Amino acid sequence: MRRGSTWSYVIRVTDNSGVSKPRWVGGFPTEAAAKRARDEARIAAGRGEFVDRSTLTVQDYLNQWLLAHSLEVKPRTRAGYAHLIKNYVAPRIGGKRLQSLRPADLSALYRQLLESGGRNGKPLSPRTVEYVHAVLRKAFADAVRNDQLLTSNPAERAKRPRKEQAPASDMWTAEHLASFLKTTSEHRLHAYFRLAGYTGARRGELMNLRWSDVKLGDEASIRLRGTVSVIDGVRVEGTTKGGRERTVSIDPGTTSVLVEHRRKQQQEEAVAASSWVDGDHVFRSELGAPLFPDTPTALMAKLLRRHNQEAATAGGLLLPVIRLHDLRHLHATLLLKAGVPVHVVASRLGHSDPAITLRVYAHVLDDQASQAAAVFERLVHEEGQP
Repeated sequence: MRRGSTWSYVIRVTDNSGVSKPRWVGGFPTEAAAKRARDEARIAAGRGEFVDRSTLTVQDYLNQWLLAHSLEVKPRTRAGYAHLIKNYVAPRIGGKRLQSLRPADLSALYRQLLESGGRNGKPLSPRTVEYVHAVLRKAFADAVRNDQLLTSNPAERAKRPRKEQAPASDMWTAEHLASFLKTTSEHRLHAYFRLAGYTGARRGELMNLRWSDVKLGDEASIRLRGTVSVIDGVRVEGTTKGGRERTVSIDPGTTSVLVEHRRKQQQEEAVAASSWVDGDHVFRSELGAPLFPDTPTALMAKLLRRHNQEAATAGGLLLPVIRLHDLRHLHATLLLKAGVPVHVVASRLGHSDPAITLRVYAHVLDDQASQAAAVFERLVHEEGQP
């Protein structure tokens, strides 16, 4: 049917309550285009996949999706989504009509990002492009299921960027950790690195730790109830990554380190006097303000450089350069190699399911499995001795 300078069609669509209603769709330049769209709509309606024609752009939809999605994800996660959309997606395909988006458009987007999507036209890392794909796949899945704006998810059929092979890193040994902690022992945040290595806690979890959640003495432990992140330069506290708190036991040596840390913190409070910022955080500045999570990250790099400079001069143990987060991996690796049950390690790390631990540390467990036959033989041999 012609309406002014454009053509329209009408079909009947059964809604969720089972009622059949007419749906008018217009804006087609020719009668033939309207008929083609009508025939496609009839097929989609028969499958229960009919969607209304919309002029909504990719950027407008993603903005709406972010707003709705903010109720379901943590602020830091939403900020990460918004950053990717603003910097990598919107400038390239944001003005495209959502319903005209095709898998090939996304494949082209990924290629552009890999070639020149970074700062000053430099290539963007495959890992970041993979994250862009994951966000778009999630957003367009909601456009299909919840918003009924798309009949299928174009990200599902787009040619995804090849996953980046993580570079092999030199993992520390127990000796490396002990040597590093000797270097940090004179620093006011020595207790932070001791806890990171001896509990496997995440960076933000330790930044959120309160003295009220630290149990010293017999059966010493720390209770990890939240985390800290930075959003737009603001320190934000929230729940742990899995949304569950956990209690992690600590050894007598770490307990002593915390006792000394508290004593020194009380001295700092006395010196700061009225300038001291009240609060209960375990890790704070010299004036009592809670620390930002970037502080220990930068500090570890600085202390590592100092350690290796001194070791090179004195002929000491040089340490491979690792990230702060690798102390968490080291904690898990050493425990698993020592034969600690996977479910115990998973509990200390805060994994919701030991299967996650099994997947992340499969290489460690494979090493253990390769020794199982020899261990069994030795056990039987020892038991069979008179």
